[in-house]
Amino acid sequence: MNTFKQSAIEILKKAKTPLHYTEITRLALESGILETEGATPEASMNAQITVDIKNKVAGSDFIKTAPGIFALNPNKKEIKATPKIIEAEKAAEEKIVIEGGFTGKGGEHLVCSELLFRGFNASIMSVDVGIDISAIKDNKFFGIQVKTANTNKFDTYNFHIRRVSFERHNQGNIFYIFVLRVSNKTRFLILPTNDLERKIKEGAIFEVNNKSGFAVNIKFRDGKVYLGNMGHEMGYFLDNWNLIK
Repeated sequence: MNTFKQSAIEILKKAKTPLHYTEITRLALESGILETEGATPEASMNAQITVDIKNKVAGSDFIKTAPGIFALNPNKKEIKATPKIIEAEKAAEEKIVIEGGFTGKGGEHLVCSELLFRGFNASIMSVDVGIDISAIKDNKFFGIQVKTANTNKFDTYNFHIRRVSFERHNQGNIFYIFVLRVSNKTRFLILPTNDLERKIKEGAIFEVNNKSGFAVNIKFRDGKVYLGNMGHEMGYFLDNWNLIK
C-alpha cells in the first residue's frame, strides 16, 4: 500500500507538471495507488506534503509552486534524517493510521451487529488472518472480510484488497462487505468472493501496486451504486444480507 507521499510522487512523475493537492488526491484514489478510510483524504495529502517540505526544506521530494499546488523538487538534496524529521514523519503517519484504525474497527462492529440481528452467531476475530468476522447460521460457517470507508470530497469510496489475502480466502462461503459511511447513514455492499472475482475479470476492479493488490472504487450516482465505472451497476448487492446463505 502506498502512503500519501509515495502516491503523490508517483502521480506527479506521471503528470510532469505541478498539481493542486486535491487533484493529486483524486488521481491517486482513482488509480488505486492510495488507500484511505478517512473522509478528507485531500486534507491529509496537503498536510503530508506540507509537513515534508517544512521539515526537509531542500531535502524534500516536493516544492510548493503556488497556494495548494505542488511539484516534484528538481533540486532535491540528500539530507540526514534528523530525530526531528523522523519524529515529525512518525507523528504524521500515526495520525492517519489511528484515524483508519477507528474507522475500520467501527465498520467491523457495525457488520457484526447486523449479522447478530439476523440470527448469525457472529464474532470479531481476535487476530486478523484475512478474515475479520466469523459467523455461523444453521450449522454453516461464513467468513466475512470487512472494508470500511467514509465518503470523500469526490463522492467515492476507495478500498484496497491485498492479492495474497484474496487468493488465500477465495471460497464460496467467504464474503466481502464494504461499509459505506456518509454523514450518519451507513450502507453495505455485500459481495460473495465469486462475484468479486467476476468483477476483477470484467475490469470493474483493477490490479494495482505491481499486481500485489486490487483497487475497489464504489460511487453513488443518481440514486444508484456503481463499482469502478458506470457500466457496473451494483444495486442487487446493496444491503442484500440474504446473499449470505
